[in-house]
Amino acid sequence: MEFTRPLIRAKLLRRYKRFLADMELDSGEVITAHCANPGSMLGMNAPGLTCWLEGNDDPKRKLRWSWKLVEVGEGLVVVDTAIANRIVGEALRADAVPGVTAGDFRAEVKMGQNSRVDFQLGDGTLLEVKSVTLARDTSHDGWAEFPDSVTARGTKHLLELTEAAQAGRPAAMLYLLARNDVSRIRIASDIDPTYAQAFDTARAAGVRMLGLGCQISTTGIHAAGAVLIDPAPQTGKSR
Repeated sequence: MEFTRPLIRAKLLRRYKRFLADMELDSGEVITAHCANPGSMLGMNAPGLTCWLEGNDDPKRKLRWSWKLVEVGEGLVVVDTAIANRIVGEALRADAVPGVTAGDFRAEVKMGQNSRVDFQLGDGTLLEVKSVTLARDTSHDGWAEFPDSVTARGTKHLLELTEAAQAGRPAAMLYLLARNDVSRIRIASDIDPTYAQAFDTARAAGVRMLGLGCQISTTGIHAAGAVLIDPAPQTGKSR
């Protein structure tokens, strides 16, 4: 996935009301950018961080700028969680998601009574995608973690995939590692124990847990091979 326009560097002043962020451009101008990230953004929303914004000239949009990336330590992190499905969709078309055969896949397919799954693969597999941005330990063998806040919606998705697997339908959860300073993923059971329990239940029921890495730059983001998902049960696990 390539950005449609060159990204512009800015300094984060504050993130507020979940979807707004005040930034200072290199020119000194202070602007408000759209933040397409419903999570807590733990560890990646401190004032002073270097951010990368994409502009637009659409008169129908209230804000001219969209916050795409942030620099944290030595790495880049994807802020815009809506990008995840675009990256995975491109990877599926290129047969670049390890462990799955996409075939003639479809996006946004109805699942259950009032929900949709991100993708249905050609073999019928239901595939849900989550963007992983939290890393509280960025040492050489550090972990990225999901979720970064309590997520009732994420738990609901795991329960729906569990029901599908128990009914004999192939199901998988794909965690997209949306940062480039760590290389493996685990569940943050201390942040959301309910999600951790649902994760363990889903995996035990046969839901496949997949990890996909990213190559991230200020020009674009592309899938970059398999990422380890911690094989240990998450419930009650201490850090």
